[in-house]
Amino acid sequence: MTDLETLRSALREQPADGFAEPDLGAIMAKGRRIRRRRRLATGAGGVAATLATVLVLVGAVALKGSSSDQQPLPPAASAPAPPPSASIPAPAPASVSPAPLTGAASDRPFGEAIPLGVEAGGGRELVLCAFAIDEPQTPDVRFGLQVAYRNQAGEYDVLLASNEFKGSDRSFGFHAVDGGDVIRGTFVPVFGYFAGPAARITSTVRGKPVEAKAIPWSEDPSIVIFWFDGTQVESAGVLTPLVAYDARGLRLTE
Repeated sequence: MTDLETLRSALREQPADGFAEPDLGAIMAKGRRIRRRRRLATGAGGVAATLATVLVLVGAVALKGSSSDQQPLPPAASAPAPPPSASIPAPAPASVSPAPLTGAASDRPFGEAIPLGVEAGGGRELVLCAFAIDEPQTPDVRFGLQVAYRNQAGEYDVLLASNEFKGSDRSFGFHAVDGGDVIRGTFVPVFGYFAGPAARITSTVRGKPVEAKAIPWSEDPSIVIFWFDGTQVESAGVLTPLVAYDARGLRLTE
């Protein structure tokens, strides 16, 4: 029942005895107050929602304004890179002058020395000979070759030594080929040895055939020591290739 219907119903009722006539002004005023309270109650939610919306918009504007007004933070200052570490030079190895080889026991020839036909002052001559090797790391290598000066007292001053470093020193084929260098003012000819029944050792230098001087080793005739004339072969690198022949002229190597 609405307020207007309530009012009309009240007006139709007969007043009880002893009561005064109804005050229409007061009744109307009371009805207006009730309607105003209801409007306020109904509109309070909309006002609250409107107020909340306004606050949200204001907050958003405030945030937007603050974000646009705020200066970007400078990038974090990175710690300065440490200076490049100064490279500490490794201590230079102590300079050790090699002791001259003059007739030490290890330089004594293993077997007979072969003169190469080159003489120097003081009665010295250049020789090619074998030398003994006794190293646990190479049990199958028992000798090598060396070129040395031999003086009148029978002392040897080695210029260049060469030997096999793996396998056996007596396996079939060429071994310890070296030389073709100037050492301490002396040209050391190309030399080496062949393990096998070689009677001739030949090669070619820039297409020209050359033949080495070959002598069986005094300690083992199956080993043939050879060397080339320095005027024909200046280094081992120009030999293409080394070839060994037996006494019948049969080629022993490919």
